[in-house]
Parts: sequence; C-alpha cells; structure tokens
Amino acid sequence: MPFKFENLQVWRKALDLTEDINNLAKINFPKDELFVLTSQIKRAADSVVLNIAEGCTGQTNATFKLFLGYALRSAIEVVSCLFIAKKRNIIKETDFQQLYNEYEILCKMRTALRNSL
Repeated sequence: MPFKFENLQVWRKALDLTEDINNLAKINFPKDELFVLTSQIKRAADSVVLNIAEGCTGQTNATFKLFLGYALRSAIEVVSCLFIAKKRNIIKETDFQQLYNEYEILCKMRTALRNSL
C-alpha cells in the first residue's frame, strides 16, 4: 500500500518540479555557484516535497497545515532563487518564466489543499 502522500497531486507536482530544478541547476548554474545558489535552490525545491510528505503522514490536520506552511515558504525560496539566477544571467527568461509559472500553480494547489483540511 502506498504512503498517504503518494496520492496527493500537490506532492507529485512538487516531486516533478524538484527534478526540473535539479536539471536546471546541473546544466545552467556555474561552478562558482555550487555551494551558494545551486545548493540553496536544490535544497529549497527538495524541502517542498519533503514537508508535504512529512506533514500528511500520520499527523493531525493542524500539523499538516503547519508543514504545508513550511512547504509554501520553501516554494517561495525557490522562486526567489530563480529571480537571483535570472538577475545574474545564469538562466534564460524562458526557463525562468516556465518554472515561475509552475511554482505559481504548485502554490495554488498547496493553498487549495490547506483550505480543504
């Protein structure tokens, strides 16, 4: 039987996006950003997935809402890192806009889930 979080669309979306962020960082981010922006954006993207999973598994709705709050903060951190990467000319406008839009969708999904609890 799968874990409860595996049935959540928002978790699956976050999992796909963390892979997109990882691939973007591998391809586009320079070596001098490895321990700075590269690490930060990858950890933040992973944190979204991890907080959704941790919050929904065997927790109360209040605890789940708390972890969904952490997930939102991490998603906003990813978006902020994307802005920095764009400002530093590390990523193209098209890559920025595509991921920005996907994280906007993810945040709306998270909010809808939180409001349904």
